[in-house]
Amino acid sequence: MNALPAEVANSKNRYADSPRNADYTIDQRWDSYTREEHDRWDRLFRNQAAILPGRAADEFTRAMHDLRLSEAGIPDMEKLSDRLEKMTGWRVVPVTDLVPDDIFFDHLANRRFPAGAFIRPEEEFDYLEEPDIFHDIFGHVPLLANPVFADFMEAYGKGGNRALELGQLKNLARLYWYTVEFGLIKGDEGLRIYGAGILSSPRESVFSLEDDSPNRVAFNLARIMRTKHIIDDFQQTYFVIDSFEQLLETCYKDFADVYAEVRGEPDYEAHEVVSGDRVLNEGTRRYFLDKR
Repeated sequence: MNALPAEVANSKNRYADSPRNADYTIDQRWDSYTREEHDRWDRLFRNQAAILPGRAADEFTRAMHDLRLSEAGIPDMEKLSDRLEKMTGWRVVPVTDLVPDDIFFDHLANRRFPAGAFIRPEEEFDYLEEPDIFHDIFGHVPLLANPVFADFMEAYGKGGNRALELGQLKNLARLYWYTVEFGLIKGDEGLRIYGAGILSSPRESVFSLEDDSPNRVAFNLARIMRTKHIIDDFQQTYFVIDSFEQLLETCYKDFADVYAEVRGEPDYEAHEVVSGDRVLNEGTRRYFLDKR
């Protein structure tokens, strides 16, 4: 196993003597962030704020403004939560690392989003495999201010332990990956980004919409649950929803029938286009070229 970069280790070490609660939450210790770390947040924010207009979902852009994420420095999760809770009842809770699946699902089911408290090191400014505070706060939190998406996230959490009981966590995790992390949505003027993994990445924000190589496929729940994903490079397939209402309506149910449908079926490779796919690639790149 590779060692953590020194700066990540140092960032996490500030929590070494902090008690961890049974639900894996910690005290963010906002006052312990360095001037350099606050500056890094500000530069990450400016970079993405310059790239996302015309690319991010309108709901994301509005929520960023309403939550005042443009304020200088790393957000204080307690203050941010107070604003968010008034909108949709969600709060953001600090953690040091990825939490166990059952704990994660319990947080979501109770409208708590666990966010990593450390910030990426300078040498991983443009890409980080492990989610940090910029990915979690900038990428995930704004859409939790959208009532429909907020309801979807709660429903996802409530379905998590059911998936564990049925041995189908792999299938449910793929839904999260291809929506919450790497989802696209159809807007009036073309495709838009709502997945946090794209929204917090300057290069994938452009690649996901403008590159000719990835497939952009209309949302299909069973198809997603059978599709492998890539964790160390840009995605080769992005799934596209028509609206957040479609996402909620499709997923606000017990997945027992869907699990039965996909159980035992072979997985699709991340790059595959399969029978029944509605591919939405045509015209996507042309739209952005015409805008330049």
